[in-house]
Amino acid sequence: MLTHRDGLRPPGHAPAAGHPGLREGGPRREGSVDPTWEQAYVRRIMLTDGAVALTVSAAGYLVRFGPDRTPPGNAASVWMAVLLPAVWVLAMLVSRSYERRFLWVGAEEFRRVFSAAVLLLAGVATVSYAFKLEVARGFVVVALPLATVLTLLARYGHRSWVHRQRQHGRFQRTMLMVGHRSGVEALHAQIQRDGYHGYRVIGCCLPADQREPRSPYFDGIPVIGSLDEVAEVVRRHDVDTVAVLPSRELDGAALRQLGWDLEQTQAELLLAPAVTEIVGTRVNIRPVCGLPLLHMERPELQGVRRLTKETLDRVVSAAGLLVLLPTLVLIAVAVRTTSSGPVLFRQERVGRDGRSFSMLKFRSMVEGAERIVPTGTDDGNGVLFKLREDPRVTPVGRWLRRFSLDELPQLVNVLRGDMSLVGPRPPLPSEVERYGLDMRRRFLVKPGLTGLWQVSGRSDLSWDDSVRIDVRYVENWSLAFDFMIMWKTLGAVFRGPGAY
Repeated sequence: MLTHRDGLRPPGHAPAAGHPGLREGGPRREGSVDPTWEQAYVRRIMLTDGAVALTVSAAGYLVRFGPDRTPPGNAASVWMAVLLPAVWVLAMLVSRSYERRFLWVGAEEFRRVFSAAVLLLAGVATVSYAFKLEVARGFVVVALPLATVLTLLARYGHRSWVHRQRQHGRFQRTMLMVGHRSGVEALHAQIQRDGYHGYRVIGCCLPADQREPRSPYFDGIPVIGSLDEVAEVVRRHDVDTVAVLPSRELDGAALRQLGWDLEQTQAELLLAPAVTEIVGTRVNIRPVCGLPLLHMERPELQGVRRLTKETLDRVVSAAGLLVLLPTLVLIAVAVRTTSSGPVLFRQERVGRDGRSFSMLKFRSMVEGAERIVPTGTDDGNGVLFKLREDPRVTPVGRWLRRFSLDELPQLVNVLRGDMSLVGPRPPLPSEVERYGLDMRRRFLVKPGLTGLWQVSGRSDLSWDDSVRIDVRYVENWSLAFDFMIMWKTLGAVFRGPGAY
């Protein structure tokens, strides 16, 4: 049984502040892990997929043949309309889009839904041609694309609901972290940032020489075993997930033995490779001399894909400027009439290959703000100076910053070729002077109007997190990655985390 534990207290010690703790048994509390919710979730999305297919089947049929048509279409089209809901769900089953490892996080679920729709469309075309069935093309063209779009939206809605529940402590899976202190600390911080993934860390297992007898806690979580006691700890506390971080003690033979030991439990085993910042599309397993070795592809920074990205940047920025022209004019009037000074603020930033350019923004501070020394505690990350309540920001400017509207003029920078729609944050020259070798990787691509920094907290990020996020984007750039970031930017702008 999967349980939600609390209360593991070493003699003479209280649980760490803010940590739920563990318990060796007892009834399940509200918000605890319950395996039946996953089964209910899968049933719910299956029913939703069937309902979507039934709806679009009726809509497609009516659009193609009309409600008053007599006879009501040909026989093949009638059968297609009747069978589409069952065939649609079957296609999702065949594509394995209901497997739990693809649900809740990541893009794989959506990719499998789309692949199933494409294969079904190809299958309908092939069968109708092979057997000379007169399936109305108008019905197919309306029903299948509409079913695909609505299914993707429904899946996204279900997933968003789960994420909200997990943010409130429900539908979580307990996790045991195994490895050295530095790796455990970094993974713990990442899990705390991304609570919607649904992992609740209940403890860690550290090497014997890294455990402190005087303190049963590390990084605010209980230390409940050594690297040799992982399987025993899992059985004792009914752990759902074991995350193993790179360490010299857990070599191939030790990991293999741990995998065998965990087969007798309900826990899943997650291995964090040394290249955790490299996405799966760049990492492949290749047999070399009979050994399965990881091959890391080079970042896609040149060639046709780069040309495609730059073309897309110019086209989208030009279209955006045309569509947003009335909004840009209204903002310009608001800035100009509510405070003295120019409408646009120009600032030198550093772009690709270390070249400087003049970045445009709507002015959100009083005129000459750069010459005013602000008072107050620095809310930045040690390198970037930020104030949550900066007295230099105008009332209109504060509203513009809240929704990132002050950055819309950067579409002109994108059109000029200084920036990209998606990329690392454009740095100041003073910041570049403090860069280490890692951060100079960001100059391989253009800075972006939005990026991972925008959807990951913006000004709330620490400097180390900013470095990691920027380097991660450069290392894993792809068009699909850009589209994902642009989609998430919409939510980040409306929620406004770190917007000050």
